[in-house]
Amino acid sequence: MRLGIFAKTFARSSPGDVFDALVGYGLGETQFNMSVAGLSPLPDEIAPTLADRVNAAATERRISLSAVSGTFNMIHPDEGVRRDGLRRLGVLAGACERLGTPTVTLCTGTRDPENMWRRHPDNAGPEAWRDLLATMREALETAEEHGVTLAFEPEVANVVDSAEKGRRLLDEMRSPRLKVVMDAANLFDAGDPARRLSRSEDVLEEAFQLLGEDILLAHAKDVNTSGEVVAVGKGDLDYALYLRHLYEAGYEGPLIMHGLAEEEVEVSLAFLRRKLAEIQTGEHLGADADVHLP
Repeated sequence: MRLGIFAKTFARSSPGDVFDALVGYGLGETQFNMSVAGLSPLPDEIAPTLADRVNAAATERRISLSAVSGTFNMIHPDEGVRRDGLRRLGVLAGACERLGTPTVTLCTGTRDPENMWRRHPDNAGPEAWRDLLATMREALETAEEHGVTLAFEPEVANVVDSAEKGRRLLDEMRSPRLKVVMDAANLFDAGDPARRLSRSEDVLEEAFQLLGEDILLAHAKDVNTSGEVVAVGKGDLDYALYLRHLYEAGYEGPLIMHGLAEEEVEVSLAFLRRKLAEIQTGEHLGADADVHLP
């Protein structure tokens, strides 16, 4: 596993300066966001010259753009908002080759009309699921057209709020262009006795059984027992268990930190490197474990 971070963690004046910050922390992987290049995260248009500059700046510093964020509310109650999101997704997907990334990350959305990260009771209704399928089908047509892969992550505030629903979505779409972002912190729900952190072993085992073969990207943030999301290493998530499951699933891709401030990066990196080193020395997985540290 290779450690990385959300590019927007660093407030800088240019993509090159952001990539310099990554290099300063010894990181070579990032999930990019077009806001780093001075645009909205899902822009109306992306000039080819801008995409080329981002690619050149990353290549010069040996930074890999693991993915680019393309989140929009896929089940927004207003169909016009959904259609605008699909149009903008097409703009982003069309720029991916020039940017130098093959993956666009998504969230599956919520019926909340104002905040796509806030849960809504109508998320559980059949109409929300039908809208998700319709939107995702069009998104996958866009992905096919531009040769990119879409990766969604189950999270408790969205319509796909569990590993089980993530598996259902994959099975109904049946597309090699649709994969999963695994973020363990998003699998837990302080309000659901079956999905509290005290049930970590059961929750993670189920998630990796259902989704392990389809993980394209892994995220690293933390959560405490009250449900508050915090920087990795500052919460109560069993990271040894999470990393063990990633290893046993055969995952060898980037582990991307997010949900933290820049001043927390050094401590969080030290935490992750320590946990990965424990795996590498066989403390958790046995002497034959092989995890490549950044």
